[in-house]
Parts: sequence; C-alpha cells; structure tokens
Amino acid sequence: MIAAFFRDFGIFSEEEIAQVLQLFTIRKLNKGEYFAREHEKSNEVAFIRSGIFRSFYTTPNGDDITYCFRFPNDLMAAYSSFITGGPSVEAIQAIVPTELYVIQKNKLDQLVLEKPIWTMFLKIIAEQQYLELEKRVFQLQKETAAQRYASLLKNQPEFILQIPLHYLASYLGITQRHLSRIRKEITS
Repeated sequence: MIAAFFRDFGIFSEEEIAQVLQLFTIRKLNKGEYFAREHEKSNEVAFIRSGIFRSFYTTPNGDDITYCFRFPNDLMAAYSSFITGGPSVEAIQAIVPTELYVIQKNKLDQLVLEKPIWTMFLKIIAEQQYLELEKRVFQLQKETAAQRYASLLKNQPEFILQIPLHYLASYLGITQRHLSRIRKEITS
C-alpha cells in the first residue's frame, strides 16, 4: 500500500522505495487518540493505512472547528509545525481506530541530504498541500454547504457514515440540524 503510494510519483527507483519503507514505524491509534496536539510541536508525518482523522483548531471561546478530514492512503502531518519546528496550530485526532506508517522529520531530512530526489518529492507534496488548501478556500467561498456535503459524499462514500454528525456539521460550517436537512434532501 505505502510502496504503491511512492511508486505513483514515478520518480523513485525500487531501491529508493525499499530504503524509505525501512524508516517508517507502524502506529495504531484508538478512536479519540491524537496524532498531533494543538500548541505542541509535531516532527513526524504519517501515511494512513486505515482509519479516518479530523484536523481541528480551538477558537478563543473554546469551540473546536473541524476543517479537514484525512482518509486511508493520505499523507498527514501538522504541516506548519512540521515545517517550522514551532507549536502546532491544529490538532489531529482519530475518529475511528487507525493504523499509520509514521516517519520522523530527522529521517526525511537525512534522505534529502543523501539523495536530491527527496527534495523533489517534498516539493511535490508541498504543491499538493497548497492546491488542497486553495480548493478548500474556494469551496468555502463559492459552494453551499449542500454542495460541499455532496462532494464529500461523492469522494468518500465508504467513510462518510463513520464521521460523527457534529464533526461533519463543523466542517461544513453549519448546525447539526441544518446538516440533517441537507442529508434528507440528498437521500430523497
């Protein structure tokens, strides 16, 4: 699964893939456990083998706002903390039991020093993260909550039912009641 992820980039030899796979460790998290915590440093990145995660932040009045979900075959990191070494502005929490392949930043940094191809890989990942962020901003500005829900349902149908409604509502920027109406309209 993770080897296929690296093969799909089309830039690595089988030897390079085998080398990086040895640097990952397997980690299992239960529902509700954290991969990264808000205000703490995060120096690792994970490939999701199974499970669902939500990324969220806490507002000054104590509400948590879900702004992203991560699914199997996704890479995941508290990206700004990973890049800067500073505290994370987000928390990343397992919604269901999960299994991850985790690699530490210092191991990736070593790969970059040894082989320039890893710099290209990190550039591609950074570009993908930017495009994903841009897409999310445009979704929030151009689409209705119903359109955003329909998109999530289309792209992740096997996982959507596992996400608690209050996280979905937060992600969509609506109340649970409004989400219930949208779900009823879409399924009718």
